[in-house]
Amino acid sequence: MPTTTTGPAPFSTHRLDALPLDTAYADEMATVLADPSLHAYTGGAPEDADTLRARYARRSAGSPDPAERWWNWVLRVRADGRLAGYVQATVRGSRAEVAWVVGAGRQGRGYAKEAATGLVRHLLDGGAVRTVIAHIHPEHGASAAVAAAAGLLPTDEWEDGEVRWRVDAPRPGPGRV
Repeated sequence: MPTTTTGPAPFSTHRLDALPLDTAYADEMATVLADPSLHAYTGGAPEDADTLRARYARRSAGSPDPAERWWNWVLRVRADGRLAGYVQATVRGSRAEVAWVVGAGRQGRGYAKEAATGLVRHLLDGGAVRTVIAHIHPEHGASAAVAAAAGLLPTDEWEDGEVRWRVDAPRPGPGRV
C-alpha cells in the first residue's frame, strides 16, 4: 500500500478506507474520474493518468504556504479493493475547507455521504480543526445532501457562486473536556 510520511493520517468508515494520496493511485483514479459529468458544477475536464500523477505529486508535497496544510485521501472500497473517489481538506489554523468526489460508476451507493461524514468526524475528532467548511453549487442537490449528511449546514455566505456550508466542533462545556 502506498504511504506518505508527510501527509495526513489514514482513516476508515464502515465500508471505505481513506488512504493518503500517492502518485501510485493516478492510473486507477484516471479511470474512476473519467466521466465528464463529474465536472458539471466545478468546471474542468477529466485528466489522464500522467496529468493526475503530476497533480498528486504536487499535492503530496504540500502547500507552499507553511500556514496551510493540504490533506488528500483516495477512497478504497474494502469489499472489492478498488478506488471509488477522493476526499480532501485544506487546513488553515483551526479551519478546514473540504471537498469530495465519487466516480460516476460508484455513485448511488452512499459512498460520498459515508466518506464526507467520515472526513468531518476525522477532522473534528483530531482536535486541531474546529470548523469545517464546504462550498456547494446551489443546483447540486446531491452534493448538498452529502454535506447535510456530514453535519454541515448551509449559511447565508457565498463564494464564487457557491453556498458556504459549515459545521463547528462542539464547544467544551460542563462535563466536556
